[in-house]
Amino acid sequence: MQKKKKIRPFDILNYTIMILVGMLCILPFVHLLAVSFSESSAVSAGKVGLLPVDFTLQSYEFALTGGKFLRALLVSVKRVILGCGTNMVLMVLTAYPLSKTKRDLMGRNIYMGFFVVTMIINGGLIPTYLVVTKAGLLNSMWALILPGALPVYNMIILMNFIRGLPEELEEAAKIDGAGKLTVLIRIVLPLLKPALATVGLFCMVNHWNDWFSGMIYMQSPENYPLQTYLQTLLRNFDEILKSAGSDYAQLISMMNARTGRAAQLFLGALPIMLVYPFLQKYFTTGLVIGSVKG
Repeated sequence: MQKKKKIRPFDILNYTIMILVGMLCILPFVHLLAVSFSESSAVSAGKVGLLPVDFTLQSYEFALTGGKFLRALLVSVKRVILGCGTNMVLMVLTAYPLSKTKRDLMGRNIYMGFFVVTMIINGGLIPTYLVVTKAGLLNSMWALILPGALPVYNMIILMNFIRGLPEELEEAAKIDGAGKLTVLIRIVLPLLKPALATVGLFCMVNHWNDWFSGMIYMQSPENYPLQTYLQTLLRNFDEILKSAGSDYAQLISMMNARTGRAAQLFLGALPIMLVYPFLQKYFTTGLVIGSVKG
């Protein structure tokens, strides 16, 4: 018979701390969700805790019809698709040659040093803004994508993962007459799924959560991505309610700034929450394996 595993005091303490930390992360979000589903009078009176009071969907109805939420959401979706696509292509095309030795790629260490320096030193906000302006990208989607088109940290994770693949696979393909591009597409890329899922998730979250770039490079509020719109929402929601028009007078009368903000903040976080569980199984594997070799 198997001996029962003894429960050590350290395990009890460890689980207790982790549960408390988890609750500190989850409970504010649960409260936000409860506020979004509650009547404005109950929220104003401070009656809402972790459960909705006088359940209502008016805040979500206004978010999806009366405000500019959907337009900002479409801008963010477009940015994530174009941005992640650009990031992935450039990272693969950079990581694959840099994964080779100095014998296979002349000046490999020089190139690597060039990329590592950009992680420590950058041009700064004003020079970057001037470059974007002179390039004619201001107030366009590419102003949000091109300044960070190659995330060097993620590229290094991908490069180290490629270096961990068996060299015999590429050698066998070359013997069969495959060129470098064929080896990359047919041999290397199918083996990169864990690493690609990891860096893809990083890129997706980065593009989705970035609000500062939209505030700087977008001169028209109509072009704001979702997080930039939510940032302005937190500051002047009352003005957004006033600009909604008489068509939404009944909805506006049944909600206030707190319930409206809560609903739109929850909707803004929902896409990442839905995507993450599908990529989480690759996350740890890709990150650990991609960080082993330098």
